[in-house]
Amino acid sequence: MNLVLASKSPRRIELLRATGLLFSIRPADIDERTVSAPSPCALAKVLAQQKARAAFLDASETVIGCDTVVAVGNEALGKPKDYDDAVRILTMLSGRRHSVFTGVCIKTAQEEKTFVCETGVWFYPLSEEEIASYAKTDEPYDKAGAYGIQGKGGLFVEKIEGDYNNVVGLPVSRLVRVLGSYENEKTRKKSENSQFNG
Repeated sequence: MNLVLASKSPRRIELLRATGLLFSIRPADIDERTVSAPSPCALAKVLAQQKARAAFLDASETVIGCDTVVAVGNEALGKPKDYDDAVRILTMLSGRRHSVFTGVCIKTAQEEKTFVCETGVWFYPLSEEEIASYAKTDEPYDKAGAYGIQGKGGLFVEKIEGDYNNVVGLPVSRLVRVLGSYENEKTRKKSENSQFNG
């Protein structure tokens, strides 16, 4: 399988490498600000599809596009623009549950398979000092929801419900199973075609 990850995220790259799969990296170039959807879940799905399509170049490839959306209710929280925005987002998350949706699109020349995983995350109540101190670090600014669960932001998390890796940015357990089912389906079709042609 000629596998391509349409992301430059160090976290996604590390998670996919840990599976043992061989892949190349080709970040997708899309303007996420121009994309809209009726819900955070739908937004994660649409962005994953657009990234997979933008990175797809060759019929021999299997391209993985993905995007993570953090949401409170039906409000999607993007990456913070600046310090004040990071403080605003973290204050919104303090002491409550939010959802993390990661959309994954697997694109080949023949088809697309897309799924979305949701993980519920509960934050402890955060003091103004905790929020301000964290917002002064570099960690919040390249992450949806203004925190990284695998870094210092993990200290804010009381509990999660669902896949931890989904919060990091890639639900690799489900991805590997979907890729496996796709490969099994290709093998079955090749076998049927061979029998038919024979």
